[in-house]
Amino acid sequence: MNIGFDISQTGSGKTGCGFYADTLLRHLLAQYKSDQFLLYPTFGDTYWDPDHQKRIEMIDLPNCHYPVRFASKEDSFGYWSSQQELDEAKIGTPDIVHSNNFSSPRLRRSKQVYTLYDLSFIDVPECTTEENRYLCFNGMFQASLRADMMIAISYHTKRRFLENFPHFPEHRVAVSHLGNRLPVEGAEEPVSALPDSQPFFLSVGTLEPRKNLRRLLSAYQMYLTKSETPKHLVLAGSNGWLESDLSTYISDRNLSNKVHVLGYVSDAALRWLYKNCWAFVYPSIYEGFGLPVLEAMAAGAATITSKTTSLSEVGGEAVSYVDPFDETSILFALLKIDNIFHRRILQDKGKQQAKLFHWSSTAATVYQAYEEVMRLPYHRPRL
Repeated sequence: MNIGFDISQTGSGKTGCGFYADTLLRHLLAQYKSDQFLLYPTFGDTYWDPDHQKRIEMIDLPNCHYPVRFASKEDSFGYWSSQQELDEAKIGTPDIVHSNNFSSPRLRRSKQVYTLYDLSFIDVPECTTEENRYLCFNGMFQASLRADMMIAISYHTKRRFLENFPHFPEHRVAVSHLGNRLPVEGAEEPVSALPDSQPFFLSVGTLEPRKNLRRLLSAYQMYLTKSETPKHLVLAGSNGWLESDLSTYISDRNLSNKVHVLGYVSDAALRWLYKNCWAFVYPSIYEGFGLPVLEAMAAGAATITSKTTSLSEVGGEAVSYVDPFDETSILFALLKIDNIFHRRILQDKGKQQAKLFHWSSTAATVYQAYEEVMRLPYHRPRL
């Protein structure tokens, strides 16, 4: 097969969608060497990386090709958002085009595969911006009309997609859980900004309302008054949206000497943080999968997370669950995990749970969906 693959968000500084596309692609390349992969550093009309030529790594393999790389946002968006069916010779005449960034171009001959991450823009619209809600909804709606196969990253995402877009055939939605993209073994980089020998809780994720940082901080403030052995709290992740005053929120509660906001960290630093934290705390309101939970468990971190959306698919019986809307629930989990024996039980269970998820399995499921979509007739209307 000639497989067109969207890598537009895989540059340095990537977050969830970029990590997914990058890691999936590398496993597909390793497992399916007889196929040709047409890679698109600029793709669709919802995302543009102005520094893509410097930030996106070029993969030098015999079966990797870069048929087009648009120099400007106008040229890229103009091509991919054309209201006419695309001239697919320009992008290498693929058999399949796999979209990973909420874009759904009008294809002529190629089958279209579309990644379903989550429907937070519908289910918790207050947690994002109006622009992002529009881009995500419009992209997914167009995909429901144009795509020939959907790849959902969790059963929760599949269910919510079909409930919101019931015209799309259920048998054309495959579920492919993610694997751990951060190998346990690898370089580690201690974070010098943290106080020496101070145990700490860790939370990882883009700084945005969906990650529920305000309630976590409120619960943590109560925890400091009740714990006999209070830990520091570390927040690692790039800036997102609607949290620009988070540092003020922290200082107004006199937490600046206990809460450390690191920003985006390297994989080596992240690996060190997971391995050295007292516990990983992730009381997210909404997730399509919850990759940081898997990363933390694999690294041996005792894990606290929410009993919502897809997170129980990841955590199974190996984590401590909280109600993310109840600060007292989060508080009790923090206090309980002060107990070293409870912590060790969660560490052991988490390591075993993490072994159930493999990127090789993810890639195999995605490839099976490619094969299935090639056998199926087109879903979109043919002109």
